[in-house]
Amino acid sequence: MAGGVALVPGALLCALLWGAVAAGPGGSPAPGAFGRVYRGAVNISAEQVYAFAYSSEPGQVDAVRVYVNSSSENLRYPVLFVVRQQKGVLSWQVPLIFRGLYQRTYSYQEVSRTLCPSEPTPETGPSDQIIFVDVASMAPFNIAYELLVTRLENFQLETNKAFNFTASPSQPQYFLYKFPQDVDSVIIKVVSDAVYPCSVVSVQDIVCPVYDLDHNVEFNGVYQSMTKQAAITVQRKDFPGEQFFVVFVIKPEDYACGGSVPSSIPGKFNRTWNLQRTKNLQVTIVPSIKKSVYVQAMLFSFLSFLSFYLGSVVVAFVYYIRVQRKASAGRLSPENGCGIMTSSHPITASTPEGSSYGAIDESSSSGGHQLSSPGHRPPASSDTDSSVEEESDFDTMPEIESDKNVIRTKVFLYLSDLSRKDRRIVSKKYKIYFWNIITIAVFYALPVIQLVITYQTVVNVTGNQDICYYNFLCAHPLGVLSAFNNILSNVGHMLLGFLFLLIVLRRDVLHRQAMEMKDIYTLDYGIPKHFGLFYAMGIALMMEGVLSACYHVCPNYSNFQFDTSFMYMIAGLCMLKLYQTRHPDINASAYSAYASFAVVISLAVLGVVFGKNDMWFWVISSMIHVFASLALSTQIYYVGRFKMSKCYLGIFRRAAMVLYTDCIQQCSRPMYMDRMVLLIVGNLVNWSLAIFGLVYRPRDFASYILGIFICNLLLYLAFYIIMKLRSSEKLLPIPLFCIVATAVVWAAALYFFFQTLSSWEETPAESREKNRPCILLGFFDDHDVWHFLSAAALFFSFLVLLTLDDDLDVVRRDKIPVF
Repeated sequence: MAGGVALVPGALLCALLWGAVAAGPGGSPAPGAFGRVYRGAVNISAEQVYAFAYSSEPGQVDAVRVYVNSSSENLRYPVLFVVRQQKGVLSWQVPLIFRGLYQRTYSYQEVSRTLCPSEPTPETGPSDQIIFVDVASMAPFNIAYELLVTRLENFQLETNKAFNFTASPSQPQYFLYKFPQDVDSVIIKVVSDAVYPCSVVSVQDIVCPVYDLDHNVEFNGVYQSMTKQAAITVQRKDFPGEQFFVVFVIKPEDYACGGSVPSSIPGKFNRTWNLQRTKNLQVTIVPSIKKSVYVQAMLFSFLSFLSFYLGSVVVAFVYYIRVQRKASAGRLSPENGCGIMTSSHPITASTPEGSSYGAIDESSSSGGHQLSSPGHRPPASSDTDSSVEEESDFDTMPEIESDKNVIRTKVFLYLSDLSRKDRRIVSKKYKIYFWNIITIAVFYALPVIQLVITYQTVVNVTGNQDICYYNFLCAHPLGVLSAFNNILSNVGHMLLGFLFLLIVLRRDVLHRQAMEMKDIYTLDYGIPKHFGLFYAMGIALMMEGVLSACYHVCPNYSNFQFDTSFMYMIAGLCMLKLYQTRHPDINASAYSAYASFAVVISLAVLGVVFGKNDMWFWVISSMIHVFASLALSTQIYYVGRFKMSKCYLGIFRRAAMVLYTDCIQQCSRPMYMDRMVLLIVGNLVNWSLAIFGLVYRPRDFASYILGIFICNLLLYLAFYIIMKLRSSEKLLPIPLFCIVATAVVWAAALYFFFQTLSSWEETPAESREKNRPCILLGFFDDHDVWHFLSAAALFFSFLVLLTLDDDLDVVRRDKIPVF
């Protein structure tokens, strides 16, 4: 009988007569026919009642749609429509009023609503249904209207079959979907060719009434705003009836989707609002992945990074066999510590003729050489003591302060000049980095975990999927987590961070064994072995995985700092370690380093609050950036011997004197040419970044600061490698392989990083336009691949720093240049 005339069954005669009595002055209900347009007029003393009857087949869900229209624009006397069903009542008025931002109002004369469908009956025969439509108005004059009632033939959506339809603010749509027997999870994909008008997609349980208007669509179920694309993953376990409604609502304004708010004149209403805000949509429901894919993805994640463990064991075993063979041949001493090749006849290589590091005679560094001689070394002992001593206890050279000033201001410095302090004391100093970062990690991570759990709970309870910026086309839930794949992909940081700790521990143990044997060449050859910063780097890499996983529980603008905080620390620790390599006595203490990181993170938090449009914040942050670059450059150029006056005005006086002495009197050639070149380039880069931030004011302030750290780290690492090769030092196979692997993996990782899949710099609806399907195992997206590759790239980067100077283990420290 769909679309045809519905004759009133005899069994419904009593109901119709009762409807006539209930209708009162309006008379008995007029039998209505589906698909027929009824025109009439109502006023305060005349109302109309229509009765529509139909039969439902067993197990069938029938839906009825009511279309009404009124030419009246009188908001004081609207036409009221009331639809009565067996288990519910639905009512609205025409003109239908929607409220927007700042209490703007929009009226619609055409309204179309789908009635809540009747539940399928278990009866063997057809069941009779009846619907009453009451039309009334309190107007003292006649108001014309039109009424059309139809039965929907395509109310139930099918799996893997696209369905096209049209909706508007006053004509929302919703459809039914039932889970097939072999499907536990589906993805609802909605697309549109037009960006605007802004729309909302909602998934609601089979409960009446259905919330299908702009002001109530958020009351029930799961929902998200949409411009051109939306996707919602729905699991069977969340719907006991194994079926749900998919609701489509068009918003009266576009500001929620990033559009502008249309201007309106109070009191003036456009009859064609619904025509201007009509949107064509296409919905497709496809099955999601099965549980076996989850297992495959987890196995892939763990086995991929456990292969690094296997590779490390193979390299260590091959290296051990090689060392034992050389030791048995008499070429090396049997003891080998952490890559230290302790030769029976150590190489005393000097820098080549013409090099800037070979222009000083032996007498110029005699003081450092005497202090570095084995006869003056303190006895080696274990450095496993507690690292709670104060920094004032570490400086063991107070009686030769003047000698230290003279040595460090020489034109050409060697490692022996900057490794004069007691090894045990300096090792304790750098162990503080390790213990402090563990404390920081615990106190930082616990509140973060608690906060993101709260975020996820809010999303699950409210159903508002606009809170978190997922890639909804590749967001696979597990338990209470909405995007388990984004969390799982961070396992590489934790596994490789732990592997790096094991590698550092092995080197540390072998080095201690060599020290216990009081090997003279271990004491006076090669780069001083201090492992505290390496341990801190390993912990930072593990914590980056933890905090990145926390961020991806619910990625948004407010908690992006969780994903970047330990990135700052990783970049900073790498720079400190690179500087410590040839400046072990004058590197920053753990307290000052972590205090500096705290300032940077605090600045990043302020950037989240004020970095959007406040010009004053960017002026202050740019000034801090420039002054910090100048202060750090001064300390590096003078190898920590630049003294600040206690009076703040004295700082500028001192800076002016240095500028006059080093740049005006000796303008032809600076005293420390190599350092000057590095610092000039570094300051130009940092000033350029500061000007860029001041002019363009990027909204992603956290990434802006991270970019500054990465640029400085890459600049310093490139300078270090160039100066190393310039000094005729060589790269051994392992560090050379790590450098190549680092470059290749970073290049691949950055490619996937710039494949933007979402952006909290935009509205949630605009962000979803960037969503893409999974690309790896049907489970991981581009950003997950970035997680995998960036973890490997960081691991190789750490190995570069760990092995870069292994070639110097057989070179005397008074022959190793400082740069």
